[in-house]
Amino acid sequence: MAYLPIEDYGLIGNMHTAALVGRNGSIDWLCLPHFDSPSVFGRILDEKKGGHFRIAPAIDRGTRKQFYLPETNVLITRFLLGDGVLEVIDYMPVGVIRGDIGFRQLVRRVEVIRGSVPLLVDFCPAFNYGRDAHTVELFDGGAIFRSPKLSLELTTRLPLEVKQECGGVQANLELKQGERATFVMRPLSEKDRGRPVTEEVETNLLQHTVRYWHVWLSKCTYKGRWRETVYRSALVLKLLTFAPTGALVASPTTSLPEAIPGPRNWDYRYTWIRDASFSLYALLRLGFTEEAGAFMKWLEQRCHEREPDGGLKIMYGLHGEHELPEITLDHLEGYKGCQPVRIGNGASDQLQLDIYGELMDSVYLYNKHGAPISYDLWVQLSGLVEWVCKNWRQPDEGIWETRGGKQQFVYSKLMCWVALDRGLRLAEKRSFPHDHARWLRTRDEIYLDVMQHGWNKEMNAFVQHYGSTSLDASNLIMPLVFFMAPNDPRMLGTLDAICRDPSGGGLLSDSLVYRYHTEEFFDGLAGGEGTFNMCTFWLVDALTRAGITDKSRLDQARLIFEKMLGYANHVGLYSEETGNHGEHLGNFPQAFTHLALISAAYNLDNVLGGHNL
Repeated sequence: MAYLPIEDYGLIGNMHTAALVGRNGSIDWLCLPHFDSPSVFGRILDEKKGGHFRIAPAIDRGTRKQFYLPETNVLITRFLLGDGVLEVIDYMPVGVIRGDIGFRQLVRRVEVIRGSVPLLVDFCPAFNYGRDAHTVELFDGGAIFRSPKLSLELTTRLPLEVKQECGGVQANLELKQGERATFVMRPLSEKDRGRPVTEEVETNLLQHTVRYWHVWLSKCTYKGRWRETVYRSALVLKLLTFAPTGALVASPTTSLPEAIPGPRNWDYRYTWIRDASFSLYALLRLGFTEEAGAFMKWLEQRCHEREPDGGLKIMYGLHGEHELPEITLDHLEGYKGCQPVRIGNGASDQLQLDIYGELMDSVYLYNKHGAPISYDLWVQLSGLVEWVCKNWRQPDEGIWETRGGKQQFVYSKLMCWVALDRGLRLAEKRSFPHDHARWLRTRDEIYLDVMQHGWNKEMNAFVQHYGSTSLDASNLIMPLVFFMAPNDPRMLGTLDAICRDPSGGGLLSDSLVYRYHTEEFFDGLAGGEGTFNMCTFWLVDALTRAGITDKSRLDQARLIFEKMLGYANHVGLYSEETGNHGEHLGNFPQAFTHLALISAAYNLDNVLGGHNL
């Protein structure tokens, strides 16, 4: 089997882990028991060694369709064939009691809707990224797979046979209209061992799961334009939540390339302070205060675990791990041959000054729209603001986690200003003790420093770093955090510069935005990359704000937003980047993209409706 395009997958999950289900009926990515655990199915990173679980017609020569049950994360894959229609329903049960038979399971129901369809079931696990051997044992009702660190059980009422070449099992059968078969994969439990899931139980699990998603989404307060698109982004963010700790993974995958071929392959199955902060803001806007509160608790725990120098790590493991060593899996060929395949992330040791601004902004907003923060948290936050006062002049690796050396990035300075500004606002709002004079003086110093060194008069734009003549899309966030007025001539000049075609020095290719020019700024890595989806939505947001006083920019914002919606995949998901031919690149789906979509839709809808931001 050739590699599927990244955009040919849908996502299912249970807020502990998630699986990618291809339009060909194959689950090609699943880590167990958690997002950051080793993979059991990993064919998306190696078509021969990665492992997969496919349910499809024995002769797959028809049309494939895939969609979600409305307002849920239950995925349906349909095969429209000449002699019948086959439907596979995939989901991970949620809304069931821990310890119940529905907890921590993957359920695949296959049913023939019309005609008669010969069916092939192919279950080939590859434990620990394909590094661990395993045994397979058939029993009446399924099979058990044992590896040194994880054992799984596959139950079904259909006869299975061992597939020697992969240590898996397969089934060949023919279903007629109205007939169904169910396959349930779960961690091996002595309590439930050999206990197949009946059709009645499976129907109950599906009903519980659908009801859970409907009840959860009913809490969403957004009723504006593009509501279904916003709902899907919210459902994606919920899937990427790690329920035990409230953390949010940046993406459920690792090492999907940012260019093909290319080495820009990273592990995003961790929680960035930056992402968690932006997600808290997005969820508050949509009315999901419970999830925002869970993220806030996770952030508060990290604030109590400061590094020896008083600062924070830029990212943490799902359980709060501080060390995320980066290694390569050289036995895997990578997606379409793109190596290396990485697990862990070396950027966790970088200095990125912007995280303090994003953190303080999210805490400020949570205190305002969620719940008042505690004094103990304020003690930690004030310590972080003091750290920024001492360290804001340092060069750092910046928001894009470059590996070509530290620079005085404008975005990093900007967010240091945000850290001081929100610290001052929060202290005043809650009458918290703080060094007002120092914080105010430092905030103003940062502002003037950015104006003096980050502004290029000849280019009429803010640049990427001090002394640079290159643009950076991260500066689009200036009006979003109220550093610049959206109609300030300097901001409008920056917008105009970014909106030029790359051939003319800009970053906008039709409606898609590049982060920066990789050929102008050496980021320490070979190869190029696609346009960055989050930055495109940031451009929409910046143009929307400028459009309050200039209708032509509002029209431009809406057109870019509508075009960007066309780059979503068939079930409304976005990866990190978009290639020259509209293909998805980078890890998939990407939380940051969906966060930015929510913000852009929310603000654009408000302004189109005649409301100010």
